[in-house]
Amino acid sequence: MARSGCVAAVLASLLAGLAGAACAAVPLQRLHVPPGFQVALYSDQVPTARELALGAHGTVFVGSFGAGKVYALTGMTAAGRAGHVYVIARDLEMPVGVAFHDGALYVSAVSRILKYPDIEQHLADPPQPVVVTDKLPAKTHHGWRFIAFGPDGKLYVPIGAPCNICAPGPAFAKIIRMDSDGTHWQTVATGIRNTVGFDWQPGSHALWFTNNGRDLMGDDIPADTLNRVDRPGENFGYPYCHAGNVLDPEFGHGHSCSQFAQPALRLGAHVAALGMRFYVGQMFPAAYHDAIFIAEHGSWNRSRKAGYQVRVVHVGKDGTVLSSAPFLTGFLEGQKTLGRPVDVQPLRDGSLLVSDDYNGAVYRITYTPAGGAGVGPAAGHAHTPAPSRRARP
Repeated sequence: MARSGCVAAVLASLLAGLAGAACAAVPLQRLHVPPGFQVALYSDQVPTARELALGAHGTVFVGSFGAGKVYALTGMTAAGRAGHVYVIARDLEMPVGVAFHDGALYVSAVSRILKYPDIEQHLADPPQPVVVTDKLPAKTHHGWRFIAFGPDGKLYVPIGAPCNICAPGPAFAKIIRMDSDGTHWQTVATGIRNTVGFDWQPGSHALWFTNNGRDLMGDDIPADTLNRVDRPGENFGYPYCHAGNVLDPEFGHGHSCSQFAQPALRLGAHVAALGMRFYVGQMFPAAYHDAIFIAEHGSWNRSRKAGYQVRVVHVGKDGTVLSSAPFLTGFLEGQKTLGRPVDVQPLRDGSLLVSDDYNGAVYRITYTPAGGAGVGPAAGHAHTPAPSRRARP
């Protein structure tokens, strides 16, 4: 498939899937979590829900893909659902990314990042946004941006490759950071095809991120990856090497994968690993504290679908990946798509939210210490970590 055709196919496939889900029933009874956990519907009023962010007063902000809107969910009913749903922005270009900082909501819209000051006091009458920057690339291929503020107070922004595979030039395939007013851009890491999720490890503050591998190399290579940045400016290989072990047939000549940073964990080909967060709550058992939850959105062009789940990855304080296994499953029934998880977000009570753009829904996962039954047991098997890399001190 030609590169331009591939771009069109990706967007058409995604948008068709989202449109087809508008009338689909949320597959709550099909979802499975480990014993003791429960999964419930938090909201089904957030079409094409993508990144999640938590406000200072408990507001849950939700970006979107095809809807062009940003939502705010507030309150919680006795049934554990969001009490109110506000639309706080409309008619934006793929406002996937949302981040909360110093009382303001930051929203990514491809070439722009917008700021909505004092937003939690104005959910019903949101202010006009302030343009933080309008100088990001306007390319829409991998132009939907997950954004987040780091422990350093900087806003971290990915700039994905504007293609499936190409020599993107220095303006693309990287993560940058900037001050909250859009100034002082710095490159954090390069050689990253497309990351739609990152977070910082408690204690070490090391930056971890997911990365989507290239397409059109078959069903089983290259893997999507979970990665850790050990030093500023690290290069993770794109477009020369994928997943730390696959040289690109077009661009890999004259290169070795040993030149580049290795992944912390290979997740499998085409699983579309997107949002990830460290679990910093207290509700879940101690074994889950500081573990990473990863939303695997699911493959779009694999002959047998892969992904379509939330994975939990246990890591040591030194950055060693200890184990990895499915946590929330049931979004795939045979080869039938029932849902597509996008992002995860712990709440202050220790529960975990999961967004699903296919159903326009957000789920809430809780744990009962007494061992109350969840919807069902998780299925699957653990993945083997890539060779360990130590976390930055």
